[in-house]
Amino acid sequence: MHNQRCLAKTPQSLKRHMHLRHVGDRFVGWKWLGVIALAAVAQLWLANAHSWSPMCTNYAPVQRQLLRDVFGVEPPPFDYPPETWPDYAAPIVMATGNGERRALVGTFGMVPKTRIPPGVARFDTTNARSETVGEKRSFSGPWKKGQFCLVPATSFYEPNYESGPKSVRWRIWLKDEPAFAIAGLWRAWPGDAGAEVFSFTMLTINSDKHPLMNRFHAPGKEKRMIVIVPRAEWNDWLACQEQERARSFMRPYPPELMDAEPAPRAKAAG
Repeated sequence: MHNQRCLAKTPQSLKRHMHLRHVGDRFVGWKWLGVIALAAVAQLWLANAHSWSPMCTNYAPVQRQLLRDVFGVEPPPFDYPPETWPDYAAPIVMATGNGERRALVGTFGMVPKTRIPPGVARFDTTNARSETVGEKRSFSGPWKKGQFCLVPATSFYEPNYESGPKSVRWRIWLKDEPAFAIAGLWRAWPGDAGAEVFSFTMLTINSDKHPLMNRFHAPGKEKRMIVIVPRAEWNDWLACQEQERARSFMRPYPPELMDAEPAPRAKAAG
């Protein structure tokens, strides 16, 4: 009551000042909430910064017939381009609850562009460093939950600087193999009408001492390569549920079983 009487005696100009101050405090409060939200996103970005050293961001996915013949799965009812880039859709293979293989379509990059909040700079999650995959927020959940998949491919592409300061795209593939599988992680996102949509990333390892893969990427940069799962171990990788066991797959593919050649991108007509 005392406060109400005092307020009644307050000059009108002071009342307006107090009201504006109250509104201003609310505005500042909302402003700081926005700052805190942006800081959280920035923290996520920084927490994954070391994971965003993209190694393989361009590859040739396996087409429908090879999915049947080599991977033993029915292709998803979806047409995809002959080369995959970040945010492109491509097939992945995962294990069902009863251990059978199943092919799905996923977006290349664990956090698709459409899932990045407005105003936040786009970041790359096509590759996950095996050394820190269990620590980075973009990848740690699927890694700890055993959401492992195979990324079917016939080749992948890397930049080579041996001929000069400007890079030349090279194609890398496996000798005597029509297709191979890259170790990947997958996650689900809510889609339309309650349906789930999927995204995936590729696991990478250091390749400084790999006779073939250390020829790629800019001079002075760390050399890295994707993890290729031997065909005899495909089911073991898909069924793996232990993180330490999963790390046993993080090893370089024998260089003598791989080959590479220049494959510059065709220039657009006109």
